[in-house]
Amino acid sequence: MLVNMNSMLKHAIENNKSVAAFNVFGYEDARAVIDAAEELNAPVILMNNRDAVDFIDVEYFAGLLGEMAKDSKVPVCIHLDHAKDFDIIAKAIKAGYTSVMYDGSQLPLEENIKNTKEVVKLAHALDITVEAEIGSVAYSDKNLGVKSIYTEPEEAEYFAKETNVDALAVAIGTLHRMKVQEAVIQYDRLGKILKLIDIPVVIHGSTGVKDEDLMKLTNYNVGKVNIGTALRMAFANTLRKEMVENPQVFDRIKLFKKPMNEVKKAAMNKMKLLGW
Repeated sequence: MLVNMNSMLKHAIENNKSVAAFNVFGYEDARAVIDAAEELNAPVILMNNRDAVDFIDVEYFAGLLGEMAKDSKVPVCIHLDHAKDFDIIAKAIKAGYTSVMYDGSQLPLEENIKNTKEVVKLAHALDITVEAEIGSVAYSDKNLGVKSIYTEPEEAEYFAKETNVDALAVAIGTLHRMKVQEAVIQYDRLGKILKLIDIPVVIHGSTGVKDEDLMKLTNYNVGKVNIGTALRMAFANTLRKEMVENPQVFDRIKLFKKPMNEVKKAAMNKMKLLGW
């Protein structure tokens, strides 16, 4: 069933779980993720990041993922990830996304608040959930020029009250696109944030989070955990092997079967660690 993320995050937190949110780039990984969620009877969030919507229009993604979500046996949220432009957010909402993230994390605090409030005004009128970011989760590739800024608890409190967002992404030690589990989670910082806000927090860059930390985070008010690189590595590494071992095969549907299965396994592993 197609839903926004409010009820699934609330249910997860109440039961010491976190909802896995996976970046997907088309039918193949979306199908694998939904199959994993159905097998575990877990809600799931399908996300499209900036690279994905630069390649495939949000209207096409909304049509494909929306229909897949409606047919699913579990709650599925379709989420636009890391959008910086109001127009693309409005287009995604009109197309059928049930949740959006406005990312003003590189802006001054007051400008981030101002822009986020505009997104919330539009989205909440249509029962669309909104995630925003305070502090900044940077990338493992420093050449991308994204500043790493740890979330200050008092700023998180102020931001949450001013914007009325549904979920808040915080920077507590992770990086986007980490290929190995080397993130050092600042639990003291997270604990201070959680004492000051009463909405679910979101952890980005969670491929780099150790398994034991993923399990530990479910005991905090972490509603949503973003994962992308782990699935991309599972798909690409398996596809590369398939192409080497089967040089005579040119039918991509045949080549995609094992990669899709490995994506499903990777998604299930993360969901289990998050309590499902």
